[in-house]
Amino acid sequence: MTTSNARPVIPASGMGLYVHIPFCKTKCPYCDFNTYQGIENLIEPFLPAVTSEIERWGDSLAHPAVKSIFFGGGTPSYLPKGYIEKILGSIQASYRVSPDAEITIEANPGDLNAAACAAILAQGVNRLSIGVQSLDNDLLNLLGRRHQASEAMEAFESSRQAGFDNVNLDLMYGLPNQSMVRWRHTLDSLVGLAPDHISLYALSIEEGTPMHRWLEEGKITEPDSDLAADMYQYARESLGAAGYHHYEISNWSLPGRACEHNVVYWENGPYLGVGPGAHSRLGDWRFWTLLSPREYNAKATGWPAADVWPMNELVEATLKEVPTLGGWEHLSLETTCSETMFLGLRMLDGLDLSNASSLTGVDLAKKFRSQIRECINLGLLEQNGDCLKLTESSYLIANQAFTRFLD
Repeated sequence: MTTSNARPVIPASGMGLYVHIPFCKTKCPYCDFNTYQGIENLIEPFLPAVTSEIERWGDSLAHPAVKSIFFGGGTPSYLPKGYIEKILGSIQASYRVSPDAEITIEANPGDLNAAACAAILAQGVNRLSIGVQSLDNDLLNLLGRRHQASEAMEAFESSRQAGFDNVNLDLMYGLPNQSMVRWRHTLDSLVGLAPDHISLYALSIEEGTPMHRWLEEGKITEPDSDLAADMYQYARESLGAAGYHHYEISNWSLPGRACEHNVVYWENGPYLGVGPGAHSRLGDWRFWTLLSPREYNAKATGWPAADVWPMNELVEATLKEVPTLGGWEHLSLETTCSETMFLGLRMLDGLDLSNASSLTGVDLAKKFRSQIRECINLGLLEQNGDCLKLTESSYLIANQAFTRFLD
């Protein structure tokens, strides 16, 4: 097989590994992710399928280093007892996992009691991400969540009792019928628990979802964007006062608790995704796994052992040998440079232009000189030496800066 002189797809520091769990007990009406309810019959064959995919990738990539693992979905906490442990065992056997690797699992509050949290911790997970979304039961019902506010609070307390010292809480704002009073109650109550990390996401009503249909039918009202902006500003002020560092547009953490896995994405680093619909970026290639869980189970389980790919590089011929892939694209240097800019600028401490240029092999300050100057003149960006970052006033309109690096 021929190879090029491209840089290795995975540096010595390692990559992120994402495991997509497509199963949900119930699917929320706003969700447009590749997740499903009512396919529990596919859960049992999913385990040998995903461990097979993990092992084959590990063999093909010569057992690379992994610095973070993230179980997302879907609802990973919905898997039967022992599944996470077996998947992690497969990862440990197939990759060189850093001893201090961050290992996260997303969980529904309704799945978390003291025993469940203790079992998750015992399986090797060291970071828990709980989908609270709101502490208003009417809004939770609107969102189709299968927990009540009291269960969310109890789930967090159970995580602490079990020994989790790194817990994220997901919240949503800008919801139909959500008032500032309700938002303040939810945020203030959860800040009082002192979680290690908080992620805030404005509701986006996507086409094809039940909630989009409800909007078209007049069953719900369009969220108020001005009110949502006020909610975001209140969060910035209250979380800052509580000692949280606003390190990314939608994420706050206590010192040392930024999500290491997501930082891999924002730094445009390498990551491998396994499971139906998971995306990967290795070297100059972006690729994704086929969507259908049934088709995935069949093809992943039947994936034959692979040779190590020469020079630890990917070429189109090797990707064609992967039976679980749904598609791929080769990333041009232009695309890599653009993505490095707008992903890195999501990090609010700023993008180090010198480091980013070293990674891409292109002087980004020179390449994007006119775009940077325009954004600074518009008040979207500010620069101090090699550090380029969003101005505080542009956080909610950051796309106005990002899109300029795509032209």
